[in-house]
Amino acid sequence: MVAQAQAESPAKQHYSHREILEVMSGLMLAMLTSMISTSVVGTALPTIVGELGGQDQYSWVASATMLTMTVSTPLWGKLSDLFGRKLLFQTALGLFVAASLVAGLSQDIGQLIAARAVQGLGVGGLSALAQVILGDIVSPRERGRYSGYMGAVFGISTVAGPLLGGFIVDADWLGWRWCFYVVVPFALVSFIVIQKVLKLPRIRRSTSIDIWGATTITASASSLMLLLTLGGNEFEWNSVWTYLLGALSLLMLALAVLSERTARNPILPPRLFRNRTFVLTSIASLFVGMAMFGAMIYLPQYLQIVKGLSPTNSGLMTLPMVVALFLAGVISGKIVTNTGKWKIFPVAGLLIVAIGLLLLSRLHVDSSEWLIGFDVAVLGVGLGLSMQMLILAAQNGSEPHDMASTTSGVSFFRSLGGAVGVAAFGAILTNRLMSELIEQATAAGIKLPGGGDFKLGSPGAIQQLPEPIKNIVLESFTRGLETVFMVGVPIALLGFLATLFLKELPLRGSTGPATPEPKPLSKDDLVLAGLLLELIAQRVERVNGRPSALLTAVAKMAPPDGRSERERARAVAQDILRPTSRALIAQAAPPQKDLVTGGISQ
Repeated sequence: MVAQAQAESPAKQHYSHREILEVMSGLMLAMLTSMISTSVVGTALPTIVGELGGQDQYSWVASATMLTMTVSTPLWGKLSDLFGRKLLFQTALGLFVAASLVAGLSQDIGQLIAARAVQGLGVGGLSALAQVILGDIVSPRERGRYSGYMGAVFGISTVAGPLLGGFIVDADWLGWRWCFYVVVPFALVSFIVIQKVLKLPRIRRSTSIDIWGATTITASASSLMLLLTLGGNEFEWNSVWTYLLGALSLLMLALAVLSERTARNPILPPRLFRNRTFVLTSIASLFVGMAMFGAMIYLPQYLQIVKGLSPTNSGLMTLPMVVALFLAGVISGKIVTNTGKWKIFPVAGLLIVAIGLLLLSRLHVDSSEWLIGFDVAVLGVGLGLSMQMLILAAQNGSEPHDMASTTSGVSFFRSLGGAVGVAAFGAILTNRLMSELIEQATAAGIKLPGGGDFKLGSPGAIQQLPEPIKNIVLESFTRGLETVFMVGVPIALLGFLATLFLKELPLRGSTGPATPEPKPLSKDDLVLAGLLLELIAQRVERVNGRPSALLTAVAKMAPPDGRSERERARAVAQDILRPTSRALIAQAAPPQKDLVTGGISQ
């Protein structure tokens, strides 16, 4: 019982509401920093890539951040186990800010992609560690309440980001580079707040890091991303490069599985994949990430290129989705806290996401803004009901000592889905766009400027194209985006199927229905239990030769920290079993020499 209590909370078992809010203020401010930067750039991205490298580079600029965020997410969780949550959280924040400054100074598309990749490392740490820290200090039953606050941050940043990004791009005296600089003051304030209010203890843990596992996981995901991003653009799908990258991704995946099965402290422990809840929530999160990031990255292209909206107005058009996401997240969180029932929300959420994507696929050049607002609001409701609930379900179904690995694992699969979704949807859009351009131009007897190498510039440049060519470009974009959103529908339905098989485990926490108190032990029971624990402690301390099953069982009560099994077992006997035995005997009766010792040496 003592070991379990220590495992459940390394700091203390209960935090007051005020203490939790103080910690949450630091977490939310840091999350606001990274999310605002991402959403700011999302709105400005059509203009940025149009000036630096053309719309054909759009998916790669977006994918660079997603890729590094994906591959680093599980590593941040493991490093936080080794070096402390607070230190790693601040490190991720500093890395994110430094990369943002470099991105703002980029002179070409290659520099921007590299800076965005480093920026993704910081985002991965902030998103994963915020959930890990929340899981450390709040019980699953209460976590729905505070997850609503995290959803509120997501909503605020998604509203503020596009509006801010649109204002920055539209303002001649600022320019798109300030989309990256604007996060600096937010980051400085968040760093100070975190330093002051985030009080987490430094826990001594094993110092081994699964370098080989991190390398193989990164290589597998990177190869897949390169294949999806460059396939059909830089090389043909039926080419040597396609097969080489595909084989490399599968090989690295196999080596990653082997590494995680043999590593002492794996990044993604294999035991997690024996947990049905973890597997299903990871699968559902993978599909949620594909649908969410695919829609959020490519929706601004439709609004700015097809509808001809300014970046500012494009940001305003996302407002219905954000408000719906915020309300759905907060309301569902409160219901979960009050009732303890959570499964209905991710199930309904994924189904609504599929409906929202289906509606978006029906948009065309003449669609009204009211219809667009309704469609994105439906998508927002689905995302708000599903995202945080999947994290909550995974954390509730995991062992306390696997909290960081579980949270990072689910976040990893959601980020992986987003990275794959952005890359795959980008490849679909690029291929469909070019084929539609050539087909429609040929049918109309129009020769495109540059022929087969026709390049699209910024949204403003597209709006300035001559009328026949402009209509062809807009219609081609509409059909390409229609395909993108339509492909997202079965993806969301696969996530819906995964949530159907989730088992609704009762949420842990003190707010639930009162459970009957166990019958108190009698004095004889207390004395007997104390004497038995004392005998076990002596047996463990005196064991020699071949380790016994008793020694192995006792050693498991101590975390693996580099000591041998015998050393850990003896430490448990000395620090846990013996003090507990004496406490039980003392509780039964006043200490007496013959009762306490019972012929057993102290």
